[in-house]
Amino acid sequence: MRDVTSRRGLAARVARAAVALGCAVPLAGCGLFSSGVTITSPSVMTVTSGTFEHGSIMPGRFTCDGPHRLTPPLTWTGAPAGTKSIAIVFDDADAPITPYVYWVVFDIGPGTSAMLEGKLPPGARQARGTAGYDKYDAPCPGSGGHGYRFTVYALNTVLNLPNGTSLQSAWRAIAAATIGRGRLPVSATS
Repeated sequence: MRDVTSRRGLAARVARAAVALGCAVPLAGCGLFSSGVTITSPSVMTVTSGTFEHGSIMPGRFTCDGPHRLTPPLTWTGAPAGTKSIAIVFDDADAPITPYVYWVVFDIGPGTSAMLEGKLPPGARQARGTAGYDKYDAPCPGSGGHGYRFTVYALNTVLNLPNGTSLQSAWRAIAAATIGRGRLPVSATS
């Protein structure tokens, strides 16, 4: 009897944890990991690309189908006064619980408002993504298509984290310093 009761208790605890996580992730401030930091009304920024539009299909050269797996060109406007640096996070918008993070770039200068295809701005650093790479991890969407998002964050500080810092460390620092945010949703197919 004890075995059945403990299984029921475990199942109930797992169910409660799943509900709590399902509620916590969207409310985690910037939409990825709960960092214990609440962001109050970040300024809205605009993010665009010269090679694809908001909500459109990202060209294959920016996915794992591309021969060079290039980073796409991005442009952003609307960084609020007090912006000391910019960070960019590219993640899987369709991940069921915790987003899969393909790319984190930070310490982009506040005067920079664009990133060229395949090039990082001077002084920018990269954190490790979900797979552990501290570079652009081109997505492999599969034949059915998949949703992704490029989110640009205006930060009130320069993070000064080392290149290759952990995803969790970078994310906590970004979440704590965000004063503006803009997003470019895209999809991709193989």
